[in-house]
Amino acid sequence: MLLLSLVVTLLQLGRGSCGLPFYNGFYYDHVMNDKGNGNGNGEVHFNGVKLVVETPEDAIFTYRGANITLPCRYHYEPTLQTPRKIRVKWSKLREDNTKERDVLVAIGLKHRSFGEFRGRVHLRQRGEQEASLVISDLRLQDYGKYRCEVIDGLEDESGIVELELRGVVFPYQPYHGRYRLNFHEAKKACEEQDAVIASFEQLFKSWEEGLDWCNAGWLLDGTVQYPISVPREPCGGKLAPGIRSYGERHKNLHYFDVFCFSSALKGKVYYLAHPEKLTLEEAKQACQDDGAELAKVGQLYAAWKFFSLDRCDAGWLADGSIRYPIAFPRPNCGPPEPGVRSFGFPDKGKFGVYCYKLN
Repeated sequence: MLLLSLVVTLLQLGRGSCGLPFYNGFYYDHVMNDKGNGNGNGEVHFNGVKLVVETPEDAIFTYRGANITLPCRYHYEPTLQTPRKIRVKWSKLREDNTKERDVLVAIGLKHRSFGEFRGRVHLRQRGEQEASLVISDLRLQDYGKYRCEVIDGLEDESGIVELELRGVVFPYQPYHGRYRLNFHEAKKACEEQDAVIASFEQLFKSWEEGLDWCNAGWLLDGTVQYPISVPREPCGGKLAPGIRSYGERHKNLHYFDVFCFSSALKGKVYYLAHPEKLTLEEAKQACQDDGAELAKVGQLYAAWKFFSLDRCDAGWLADGSIRYPIAFPRPNCGPPEPGVRSFGFPDKGKFGVYCYKLN
């Protein structure tokens, strides 16, 4: 059904092109003639040509907001003397690596993009036999694996390109407290903090960099896990350091915290200089008066990670929490490790404020 859908889409793009048979997963040493007059037409003729698609083996790393090219080239073995008309399809694999979302389909200079990629993608065809995909203004949701599929009517071959965003993973729990989010609420909670729910790969990389957190949280694949760098009894026992896993949980019925992922910012986070401490509502107004808005948790973490934001003053954030970022640990500013410190969600009180302003 997937291949049939692709054929229909491509035919809509290139009406009038010949309707040659499509074969998936193999290469064929024959061509088919559409006349069957008993004089050789309709018979199989061998030509020994193989289509090869080349994509990089290593993942490509970049940041949110960047423009990136996913390389994809193809060639024939042996080289063709007469060029064939090529059709290209790019798709994005889902977390389970089976289902795919259409990104772009193209025939020659005609192309069509889909969904959240519409208007942000195009093919780079600087030379013959190139089908690289250019993605503009990368979003947090754009990371993952992409399939480059080349179809010439006789053959259909593909390669995979993995796109990774450099970013920061942070644990998050809402105002109501620990273990209050089902999977769907967890995804929404991350999005409200200018982040997305983290993948296992992102959590694992953060654990390798030293992340240690004893509360279990949802991940993108529907599992619940937590990273332990310093083993201790209340956190899974004194086993070896690693990622502790509860496995897959029911996405509607089970409740945990969540691990979110954020990347580079298009603006800046700053501590607002103000003559006095503020309530939450006063903090919102103060940021607005400065042409900004209250910073979100994901924005504060990104500013700490990528811009070494360091301030030993607790301040309001948009979710009603009080936090402060420490890039260079020192006495009277919390633990000896760098990180974003949290005072939780005070019901009342006056504090400083962290604002976010677009560049």
